[in-house]
Amino acid sequence: MMTRSPQGRTSRLTRPSIAVAAAVAVTAGVVAAAPDAKTAEPSPKLSLIAASTSVTLDSWKEDPGVYLDLGTYLTSENGAFELKVTRKSYKDPVLATQVLRNGKKTTTKALPAGLVKDFSGLPDFAQISVTDAAGKTVLKQTEAFCPNNASGRVRPDAPANSKYPQSCPVNPFTLGSVWGVENGWASNTYAGYYAKPVQLAAGTYTAKISVTKKYRDLFGIANKPQSVKVTVRERSWEEDEEGSGSAARSAAPRPSQSGKSAKSAAGHQGHGGHEGHQQAADAPAAAHSGNASASAHAAHGAPARPEAPTARTTGATPTFNVGHGPYPPAPPALPWALKKESLQRQAFSAAKVGDRPGQTDGSRQAPAAEPNAKRPTGKATVPDVPKPDLRSLPAYGITVNDGYEEKKSGKDYLAFSANVWNAGPAKLVVDGFRSPGKELMDAYQYFYDAKGKQVGYTPTGTMEWDPRPGHEHWHFTDFASYRLLKADKKESVRSGKEAFCLANTDAVDYTVKNANWHPDNTDLSTACGQENSISVREVLDVGSGDTYTQDLPGQSFDITGLPNGTYYIQVLANPENRLKETNYKNNSALRKVVLGGKKGARTVKVPAHDLVNAN
Repeated sequence: MMTRSPQGRTSRLTRPSIAVAAAVAVTAGVVAAAPDAKTAEPSPKLSLIAASTSVTLDSWKEDPGVYLDLGTYLTSENGAFELKVTRKSYKDPVLATQVLRNGKKTTTKALPAGLVKDFSGLPDFAQISVTDAAGKTVLKQTEAFCPNNASGRVRPDAPANSKYPQSCPVNPFTLGSVWGVENGWASNTYAGYYAKPVQLAAGTYTAKISVTKKYRDLFGIANKPQSVKVTVRERSWEEDEEGSGSAARSAAPRPSQSGKSAKSAAGHQGHGGHEGHQQAADAPAAAHSGNASASAHAAHGAPARPEAPTARTTGATPTFNVGHGPYPPAPPALPWALKKESLQRQAFSAAKVGDRPGQTDGSRQAPAAEPNAKRPTGKATVPDVPKPDLRSLPAYGITVNDGYEEKKSGKDYLAFSANVWNAGPAKLVVDGFRSPGKELMDAYQYFYDAKGKQVGYTPTGTMEWDPRPGHEHWHFTDFASYRLLKADKKESVRSGKEAFCLANTDAVDYTVKNANWHPDNTDLSTACGQENSISVREVLDVGSGDTYTQDLPGQSFDITGLPNGTYYIQVLANPENRLKETNYKNNSALRKVVLGGKKGARTVKVPAHDLVNAN
């Protein structure tokens, strides 16, 4: 057993444009009226709108840079804007298809090959130019757009909830995703937590935002750029702390823990497990998603990348789904509703931002699944009903470290991130029950018919309590194992990892049958029980996976005495076949690595895995 580390000590990919949201005020009249159902066109009408004509952005002296949260949104009327993004295998490119629904009729339209490179969003979607008070252009750039960005309704008769997922996946081995803007809703075009800050001096500017021509032509979007007045103000944490610092501290994280300095801040702060949850709730500056600590899952290890230094009311904070691995989490989706009233600007308040136990943000509840009231009785049976299909992703986030706490030992460790996911068509449900006085819980796997009725169960090992600070939850044993294989694929080293707290951290493939786009058990502060729990339910939902980062001694591979050369990291799901599933032949994934260097200074090279060139 050991902790998960969302950041670890791994190199990171740049993954642009995954959602953030705002509590917005929108001038009445900017949103189109609800279409007449009889005359509605089968394809959605997309429009770019601005929530406000002006914004104020902060640049911090300690870490200069401005995050361009300009408050522009893409609206969808006359139906939902929906894209299905898939790849057949890692040898095949990512393809995107638009899904058009007209009543019971569904048609599809393939988007141009090569348009989408990965699963993080539509590249180069928004064009942004910024001019200063003298009219000089000081910035011009494009940003990607994830349709699953933080969103909300633009008219009161729109669906109360969006059916689409709340973020775009960033795991490099994602297989399928669904992106969408619900009918009558709007999604923020700002890249948010994943955007890079820009250098703008204090002063006033004018930002012009438009949809690039290729997307206007592709989706029939009118060429109507939005203009927003921007005021950049310079601030200092030292000055704020001396003055009205309390208000500022509630509005934004310390800039010293953002950007480059965030890496060092997260670097050696331990592997703090669930400690991050309360820190995130109490202090925005506190440093898993990797489906992320201000994030839902940050807490299986070192603090995740902290929030961008923006006001907390903007929603520019990390949350929900993406991993216990090295990638930053997706920001939250906050609802916003607009009310037209005599040309007056109206807006409902956005929900409170910030993780706390049982909640990933102010709008999305992520409670733990409730176990059955009593342990199962009667004869154990494994009925002929749909079952989960556990599969492994190739390892990623691969680096060499010195063991951190064992620096004086002169040892070398191979660290990596690993994910086991459920391809369905049924979710994995495991309950643990403890007998009074016993340290272990007895674990049972449940089976359900097509209507969701429990129709069978089988004993499936145990759950054990990990009392170490930063863990403090129940781990299900024998869920996966990790092995380092020699070039001949024979075992060389085995990781000590054997027990897991299951959670839906990564959206691996939301196009598989029965995929749940809004899984529970994303918040690890609730997913795996307390020390005094009498029973616990852990779930791995269809389409989702659980990432653990193996970076501590005992979980990473000790390579100190291994010769240089080629090896394979094996991620093996359900190693003892204790869990019942539909297919046991796809439980293993291999990732090639090449070790080099000298003792105390070992190196690792990670060749591309087919078309996925991510270490």
